[in-house]
Amino acid sequence: MSETKFERYTVTTALPYANGPVHIGHLAGVYVPADIYVRYLRAQKRDVVFIGGSDEHGVPITIKARNEGVTPQAIVDKYHLMIKKSFEDFGISFDVYSRTSSPLHHQTASDFFAKLLHDGKFIEKSSSQYFDAEANMFLADRYITGTCPRCGFEKAYGDQCESCGSTLSATDLINPKSALSGNPPEMKETKHWFLPLEDYQKWLEEWILVGHKKDWKTNVYGQVKSWLDSGLQPRAVTRDLDWGVKVPVADAVGKVLYVWFDAPIGYISATKELTPDWEKYWKDEKTRLIHFIGKDNIVFHCIIFPAMLKAEGSYIVPENVPANEFLNLEGDKISTSRNWAVWLHEYLIDFPEKQDVLRYVLTANAPETKDNDFTWKDFQQRNNSELVAVLGNFVNRALVLTSKYFSGKVPPRNQLTEYDQKVLDELKDFPERIASQLETFHFREALKETMNLARLGNKYLADTEPWKVVKTDISRVETILNIALQIVGNLTIVGNPFLPFSMERLRKMVGLTETEWRFSGDTDILKAGQQLNEASLLFEQIEDSAVQAQIDKLAQTKLSNEQQTKTVEPQKETISFDDFSKMDLRVGTILEAELVPKTKKLLKLKIDTGIDKRTVVSGIAEYYKPEEIVGRQVVILVNLAPRPLRGIESQGMILMAADSKGKLTFVAPEEKVDEGSEVR
Repeated sequence: MSETKFERYTVTTALPYANGPVHIGHLAGVYVPADIYVRYLRAQKRDVVFIGGSDEHGVPITIKARNEGVTPQAIVDKYHLMIKKSFEDFGISFDVYSRTSSPLHHQTASDFFAKLLHDGKFIEKSSSQYFDAEANMFLADRYITGTCPRCGFEKAYGDQCESCGSTLSATDLINPKSALSGNPPEMKETKHWFLPLEDYQKWLEEWILVGHKKDWKTNVYGQVKSWLDSGLQPRAVTRDLDWGVKVPVADAVGKVLYVWFDAPIGYISATKELTPDWEKYWKDEKTRLIHFIGKDNIVFHCIIFPAMLKAEGSYIVPENVPANEFLNLEGDKISTSRNWAVWLHEYLIDFPEKQDVLRYVLTANAPETKDNDFTWKDFQQRNNSELVAVLGNFVNRALVLTSKYFSGKVPPRNQLTEYDQKVLDELKDFPERIASQLETFHFREALKETMNLARLGNKYLADTEPWKVVKTDISRVETILNIALQIVGNLTIVGNPFLPFSMERLRKMVGLTETEWRFSGDTDILKAGQQLNEASLLFEQIEDSAVQAQIDKLAQTKLSNEQQTKTVEPQKETISFDDFSKMDLRVGTILEAELVPKTKKLLKLKIDTGIDKRTVVSGIAEYYKPEEIVGRQVVILVNLAPRPLRGIESQGMILMAADSKGKLTFVAPEEKVDEGSEVR
């Protein structure tokens, strides 16, 4: 349908770190949109290779291995297999899913570095870096912790503070310590190879700012332009580490290729693994190279990797990089370290046979232009109100009525009304509308149009009411159901990129095998007299209990995180018993409570102390409503000197407990006691 100047496509997806499972943020940002696009290209009979693989080098993997007391290879072996199986079970249809620890990749990356080194594309520089004398090794950023200079978080890493999200350099940290020994690191000279990105600044500006201004997504173009406007600097391509692709230089002992340099070369080595004709997918100008990534990888795929490819000289560069923003979970940033995520392998266990439901929800709510939020309630609502009530309902009605009235055979199309013709004309338009959105990476809009086709079918059946007309005009019902079935048949093709499992089942129900896009828009895709197979429900309602179980699981995760991260204030200066004995603590009962005017935190309380009835002003209005605390017993310091607060004389202080986040709760007796009872 849509013409293209390209003869073939190379579609890559960001390589997930093999130090943990895949979560919904990865899926929404990268893998679901990439799979939709590739399935569409295949339906268009385009020559396409879909490349994926695990990124198995880098410091996070060595840290995890050290923490678990195993080798880095054991870590990547475990998670590579887990990730690969999860993708397969979820229907991410890679042509190859490789790994960067493979010998083929090591050789490919080593050869790439050697070619650039031979051609004089690198510069060598010595610099001072943190070194752990006890461990006898240079420290990568993630091996250094300290206090964040921006927010004061005491466990920030040398590259990022996970509390405030700031990007850091190891030298920015206050009181840095080695994560290996716990000792303060020292500075030591080391030599590395750098790619002088400034040499490619002019070329990048012409290629991106001029050539792709109208083609690339706004968020991608904006971030790249910001980097270019700031001026590019040399970037190290090697580092001191013992896990990774060894630097192919005789005196480079203990040095490996920096993971940002080695990982994107994994796309090339994976293609080599897939086919001996790999060069046509990487070195032919008639090939369209597309990188699907998240926004945190934009600079690597739009500036650094293209500069590497340009420096090598024989490769094509990416034609588009449709990066997405981030997906949050229940209003909070997804975090692997905090276990705040919906893990794909767990989802597939908890919701068997519901791959398409998650694909649908993540596409309908895709973070294409801004960060979006996944909630379990929205997941349930979209399944029940859209997949079940719209798409599933239409398909089921069309097939069940055909079975009931015509023994499951496609009825003939007889005389058409003006409305019939209008519906058929609309049906013809849908495939091109959907295709135009897919070609430009607008997957949410493409899905919306696909669902609009199902809505067209639902409305058509509701308007024509074949269940009523059958009593008087069977010929008319034949036409109605013929047209409804043509919509069903078309849905099996245009819906396939989004809902591959469901559309495969639907094709079996209606006796279709073809998924080629050229057959979509055909108003006679199901021939009169064709026997349909037994119908079954495409989608099922998701019950409240299933969703509540997931919400409860997240609540438990949050509670566990709070317990692990809570901090206790250090003990204050020691006082004598005489000092303590001067404090007169009594149990009192709150008789009245009201908000102090023009304040948000202060409550004016009238308390029966057993000694008297007095006024106390307390800053607890954020946590308690006045009507909730009348009649409640509290502990009050009665011999505190009176103090004016907002024009009110406060005669004492009630005791409250504050948690690590500052939330206040009452300190009070378990059972009711007499007012004025002493607290000892």
